[in-house]
Amino acid sequence: MKKILIIGIVASGKTTMARRLSATLHIPWYELDTIVHHQTPSGRHKRTADEQVSVIKEIDLNGDGTWIFEGTDRESYQCLFEMADTIIFLDPPLWKRHIRIFVRFVRQKLGIEACHYKPDFTMLRMMYKWTRDFEANRTSFEAKLERYGDKVVRHSDSRSLDFVR
Repeated sequence: MKKILIIGIVASGKTTMARRLSATLHIPWYELDTIVHHQTPSGRHKRTADEQVSVIKEIDLNGDGTWIFEGTDRESYQCLFEMADTIIFLDPPLWKRHIRIFVRFVRQKLGIEACHYKPDFTMLRMMYKWTRDFEANRTSFEAKLERYGDKVVRHSDSRSLDFVR
């Protein structure tokens, strides 16, 4: 595993797994949300889809040939499905994701957990909406994964790295 894409819906454990894999395999890790929402001196700026792809390709070309990208599924990330030699789909049970969304929100509101966005009730509602939308469109996402065959590793536990070869 040299080029790893970790994909999953909100609160599936993508960041936890990316951190652990990065430390274990000594591969740099990139959070796709920070590529979409770039921090500038004047605040967060949303890059266009073309700008996002340019940043991803620049990281791929200028690195040592290894990387871990993690995020939700966006149209601008489709190049990563092709570029990755391993695609990890994190898919914990829905009930667990619902609990994680709420716990994360509380931790962020209390200042215990950092985040790159404003943790308000609008964002909390959006996370649950994105989760519902993902579940409603799961069939099409699963069909997309089918195209990548043996590159795909399905996993339900972000803390376990038992699949690492």
